Amino acid sequence: MGADVARDAAAAGRDGETVDALLGGRLRIIQPKSGYRFSLDALLLAHFAVLREGEACIDLGTGSGVVALLLARRCPGGRVLGIDIQQELAEMAQRSAELNGLAGSVEIRHGDIRRPERLFTPASFDVAVFNPPYRRLRSGRTNPDPAKAVARHEVAGSVQDFLAAAAEALRPSGRAYAIYPARRMVELLVRMRAAGIEPKRLRMVHSRSGGRGEFVLVEGVKGGREELTVLTPLVIYADGAVYTAEMAALFQELTAFPAAGGGRSPAS
Repeated sequence: MGADVARDAAAAGRDGETVDALLGGRLRIIQPKSGYRFSLDALLLAHFAVLREGEACIDLGTGSGVVALLLARRCPGGRVLGIDIQQELAEMAQRSAELNGLAGSVEIRHGDIRRPERLFTPASFDVAVFNPPYRRLRSGRTNPDPAKAVARHEVAGSVQDFLAAAAEALRPSGRAYAIYPARRMVELLVRMRAAGIEPKRLRMVHSRSGGRGEFVLVEGVKGGREELTVLTPLVIYADGAVYTAEMAALFQELTAFPAAGGGRSPAS
């Protein structure tokens, strides 16, 4: 335990940062105390996405790196590249990879996904994941915190930009995974098809049974044929703030990391 504490201190070791244990302490994420911090939607995306042994994945707008790290930990043998426009977050995410012993399989680069030619070789990834900003640039109040503003509003890229980068990164028949507000689902699906990424699997996420959909999870295939499977909705909460049995099982699956050297496809 003492060695872990010392390593945490060395990994964070800077004012304004925390090292947060995730999923029973199996993963630790360096984050700013204030500013952008990952939330439940990142975990939902990491569970929905499928990364198989030996595949290469790009995480567009990686932020704290939590999705990249979860996918790499769940599928040893895969390779994950995270991209973020905010240099401070990219640097934290790289240190998180080192903290969790994943520096060999996770690389984080600082860059703008709207300039993909500067970041990666085209058609070199099997999987792309992204959790783009949910709000239009001039819709509602823009957060005065620059990191939160970039994460929440389309300040540094719209869903169209993320899809264009995904289409550039993916090999033919490569898979793209996204989470987006349910109220903007039509835009996401239309933009996916326009980018040449055909929606193939969709799941609505509801806060509570009987309530309206909050998020939509979508898998698309580059150059795929027209046919969409709509899965059973996922409900997050039962009574009060208690998670449903399905959400508890989801967290359990995320924690069930395979032994080093093995490969495991995330359940969906």
